[in-house]
Amino acid sequence: MSNSELSKILYVEDDPDIQVVAQMALETVGGYTLCVCSSGQEALDQAEAFAPDMILLDVMMPEMDGPTTLGNLRKMDSLSVTPAIFMTAKVMPSDVERYKELGAVDVIAKPFDPMSLATRIQEIWGECHG
Repeated sequence: MSNSELSKILYVEDDPDIQVVAQMALETVGGYTLCVCSSGQEALDQAEAFAPDMILLDVMMPEMDGPTTLGNLRKMDSLSVTPAIFMTAKVMPSDVERYKELGAVDVIAKPFDPMSLATRIQEIWGECHG
């Protein structure tokens, strides 16, 4: 369905400060094209047109949280199998297990290291397409 090269990431994060750091890390360091959304609803509105290779989602967001957003994105045929990663400060093994049950391929802990974020995402991508 998709090629094995990761280029487009749908990034959903409601915190502007975290958004800026991650966007710089992924666009400047990683060379990825991002569609940055500040809410789950914004992600639902833009996701299909952007056609991401991967979805990167904050878990804790007002109105529509990450898991709910992912569930809604999964209802779109074009995004039903797009790899998704949750970013959260809640990384206890039980939390990570629950996120994976919800359809995430992995979980990245916050705060994250901006210099290694792109590399980590590329590693996860490789695991999905290895």
